[in-house]
Amino acid sequence: MQINKKLKDQVVACLIFLINFCCFFFDTNAYLQENDNENETISDLFNKNTVLNKTELRNKAHEMFMHGYRNYMEHAFPHDELMPLSCKGRQRGVTPSRGDVDDALGNFSLTLVDTLDTLVVLSEFDEFERAVKLAIEQISFDSDLTVSVFETNIRMVGGLISAHLMSLLVKQREDKQRMEWYSDQLLKMATDLADRLLPAFNSTSGVPYSRINLKKGLLPSLKRQHDTCTACGGTMILEWAALSRLSGRPIYEEKARKAMDFLWAQRHRGSDLMGTVLNVNSGDWVRLESGIGAGIDSYYEYTLKAYILLGDDDYLYRFNKVENI
Repeated sequence: MQINKKLKDQVVACLIFLINFCCFFFDTNAYLQENDNENETISDLFNKNTVLNKTELRNKAHEMFMHGYRNYMEHAFPHDELMPLSCKGRQRGVTPSRGDVDDALGNFSLTLVDTLDTLVVLSEFDEFERAVKLAIEQISFDSDLTVSVFETNIRMVGGLISAHLMSLLVKQREDKQRMEWYSDQLLKMATDLADRLLPAFNSTSGVPYSRINLKKGLLPSLKRQHDTCTACGGTMILEWAALSRLSGRPIYEEKARKAMDFLWAQRHRGSDLMGTVLNVNSGDWVRLESGIGAGIDSYYEYTLKAYILLGDDDYLYRFNKVENI
């Protein structure tokens, strides 16, 4: 399949920047803790012109990631999560429920898919190829489970798309013959999963319902749950626009854009702020309070990232309107 090179490069650049930033932030904090100075902050560290050993920090971040990854693969795979105290995998429908938080789980090896691209960033190419094969061979979405549309999108659809792009990059490397067998299987899996999420957008407003059953779609009981948060409705455009352009199917980007446009249209015209929860059919705000915390934060995040990825000035305009408040 012919890939839009500019889009691919932009997606990969965003992934690498975000992963490197997180590694730097957490390992700099670890550095401060190891030096046992409770009052010293990251800003203090730079103000004192302290020289950080970047190679040491990079190696430490690599070690920390691989420690978590290997233990997940040894003790929990193919389940979604590793339970750190029992060193067992968390399996939806078998492990005791934690309530709504388990809606992120779909018995689809969530942790593996969510971390595939990081293996490439850390140059773990052999393990990446092995892990991609495992994902293709063992993951199925045909489960009678109700999942969070938001979590399944950002972690599973997003994870599959980024791993697909990384697979293409690894395949193109000339130093070793890797991934020669790969033929867009992860992209096809992302499309399969997105198709299972599509019925969630069948609301009057086009803003998706918060939950969907992977096998049975938008059940009547789920359709009665018509309230969703701004973040849940407005955090789809990156993954779905990329999926549309990679798969050649415009429906994904169209659905995600319609949801974002509707949310923006519902803003308070005097302040340009939005509430945190609305009814996906009437469009009425259920919770009017605004902010940048849980329930609304990633809507603003995705307006800026959508501009970076897609180059659409509408998204930058919306981000700047809020940033200037």
